[in-house]
Amino acid sequence: MDYQDISYTVTTDKDFAAAVAAVEEATAIQGMKVQHIHDVQATLKSKGYDSEPLKIIEICNARYAHEVLAKNVLISLMMPCKINVYTKEGKTYISALRPTMLASFYPQAGLEEIASQVDAKIRAVVDAAR
Repeated sequence: MDYQDISYTVTTDKDFAAAVAAVEEATAIQGMKVQHIHDVQATLKSKGYDSEPLKIIEICNARYAHEVLAKNVLISLMMPCKINVYTKEGKTYISALRPTMLASFYPQAGLEEIASQVDAKIRAVVDAAR
């Protein structure tokens, strides 16, 4: 498994704050909800560490979550879906963990179809936020 199997990453010309806002907006358009935003840079700074901007945006759709959890409650270890916005060497990136890789972690759960549907929504969020 390589990074392309587990993540979908794009660069954007937007600044960091605009990219985060765009992910939030695109999430709603895809019928999903932002559950929480972790400001990793602020957390690290509060502990005395400097880092470039990074926010982990946790998103979810209740119907999909219900279907997946009914197949195997341990899939909750990899929920909710995460989209990261970060800067590196002056560029802003938007990166999502791909739900399709869940099927390989839980092969007996029969997640291929639902994981593919959620993956399409997650990639649509990333593309729209770009």
